[in-house]
Amino acid sequence: MLELTQTSEGVVLLVKAQPGARKNEVAGERNGRLLVKCTQAPEKGKANDAIIEIIAKALGVRKSSIVLLSGQTNSEKKFLVENATTEEIEKKLGINN
Repeated sequence: MLELTQTSEGVVLLVKAQPGARKNEVAGERNGRLLVKCTQAPEKGKANDAIIEIIAKALGVRKSSIVLLSGQTNSEKKFLVENATTEEIEKKLGINN
């Protein structure tokens, strides 16, 4: 089950990043984290930018509303989706249903 934490700013979303994949996609849940695959290599923040874009598209929000909180150089990352609720995230991702 996807671990989501509601805060006063929005929802904290745990992500397992897989850079260098064949295509950009949200590939389900892995150990409580959202598995996000991207084609970008993990260099100079390019993969992080791509992952933000993939998550924003999946959730139907602007890229600017997604903030990387931790894991800049790690495959396990923590993002804040501003002004969102856990219910909205679960519904849009269709993972905890």
